[in-house]
Amino acid sequence: MSPSPIDLKGSNFTLSVLHLNNEDPQIIEQAVREKVSQAPAFFQNAPVVLNVSQISSGANLKIICRAVTDAGLRIVGISGCQDEKMRRAATRSGLPLLNEGKSARVAEPEAPEPETPAASSAADSSCRKTRLINVPVRSGQRIYAPNSDLIVTANVSAGAELIADGNIHIYGLMRGRVLAGAAGDTESQIFCTHLHAELISIAGQYWLSDQIPGEFAGKAAKLSLVNNELTINNLI
Repeated sequence: MSPSPIDLKGSNFTLSVLHLNNEDPQIIEQAVREKVSQAPAFFQNAPVVLNVSQISSGANLKIICRAVTDAGLRIVGISGCQDEKMRRAATRSGLPLLNEGKSARVAEPEAPEPETPAASSAADSSCRKTRLINVPVRSGQRIYAPNSDLIVTANVSAGAELIADGNIHIYGLMRGRVLAGAAGDTESQIFCTHLHAELISIAGQYWLSDQIPGEFAGKAAKLSLVNNELTINNLI
């Protein structure tokens, strides 16, 4: 029997969500261009979901979508439609309607007690593997550790990219872009001995280099999420 020409498989992807707080296409385009220019290697042609929950149903969604794509992002879906008019506009744009899945971690109703987030996170973490990199990570290289923590014992060059579904540990100079919790795990953390990153992200929350507190430059640091906001502390 000849193999099927296609295979349809499930997978997980981490997507950024662009929340619109204004419905003027020119203002939106300018704001997106400014954001893309801050880290073009990370944002240029990046796939995003467009959240329209804060704009009116009378907004011209087609022109807004064109403004976002002209500015350098690629819209893969629309979320936050509040009424039928907005849903029809999204459908006419040719983009799928998506739910952001905020209820995915809710415990089953039949359970006698809801599972605590800490217990759930511990269980998930215990199933993770660890990927170990003992050689320098050069500019232009991308290393991804799916369902794993990532440990790098050498230097990471500017222009390199490290991505892990779990924690990331770097025991050399940490330049480049470092993205932990890529599958959405907000308990993931980043540990480094020499902080010089271009971009740091945990579960979609990110800082560019100019947002990292200056007193931590070149220092040993630990980054984590607290109340869904990036925080940084001394590692030693």
